[in-house]
Amino acid sequence: MGSDILLFAGIGFMAQLVDGALGMAFGVITNALLLSFGISPAAASASVHAAKIAIGGASGLSHLAFRNVDGVLIRRLVVPGVIGGIVGALLLSWVPGEAIRPFVAVYLLLVGVLILRGAWKQRKAEKRSHPRRFTGLGLVGGFLDAVGGGGWGPIVTSTLVAGGMTPRFAIGSVNLAEFFVAVAISAVFFATIGLVHVETIIGLVLGGVLAAPLGAYLSKRVPGRLLMIAVAGGIILLSAHMIIHALPELWALS
Repeated sequence: MGSDILLFAGIGFMAQLVDGALGMAFGVITNALLLSFGISPAAASASVHAAKIAIGGASGLSHLAFRNVDGVLIRRLVVPGVIGGIVGALLLSWVPGEAIRPFVAVYLLLVGVLILRGAWKQRKAEKRSHPRRFTGLGLVGGFLDAVGGGGWGPIVTSTLVAGGMTPRFAIGSVNLAEFFVAVAISAVFFATIGLVHVETIIGLVLGGVLAAPLGAYLSKRVPGRLLMIAVAGGIILLSAHMIIHALPELWALS
């Protein structure tokens, strides 16, 4: 059990370092690895979101300390994100996450291209954008995050950045909002399947909490344009990977 905890601590540290700096990928990275170890989708998603409670809290506080958080955006993300997460967690028991992931992957690919294009046209002045069309973004992000075991960051952060919001404010706000979404999703999983794979959760928490401050610091210090390019590159690679792995499933359905 001790070696398992160290393994998952390493995974949690690496995943949260990326997530804290880019505002995405903790759930996607950890969930993909847990699934590759033979853990069921529901159990993997439950373990990841249970770990996100502690990690999301540490990451959110770190972003608050570095002033990367926008209060208006938080209020527009948390409530719909919690609702979407609860619905997604309840549906996961009978709606396979694999059936949704191909469509999410195509969307992310398009958003990644838009962000990469926007990185070259970025204005020098920082911008805190509060467009009304993002009000329902948390609902979709929370739902797909619960069903797919990850996706809150890639969907919500990428859409905000593509819409013109300064990357560090989008990243910090999304990280803090994710804490509340993770609490809601974990509560549903605990009520339906119980607490499973405790050693996995402990390891992810230990590694993720250690990486949270460093990720938040990198988010504040890395230049905005470079951060946008990194976000776009990560999304494009992630979505391409998801599409490639979804091709056999789509072929089978056809």
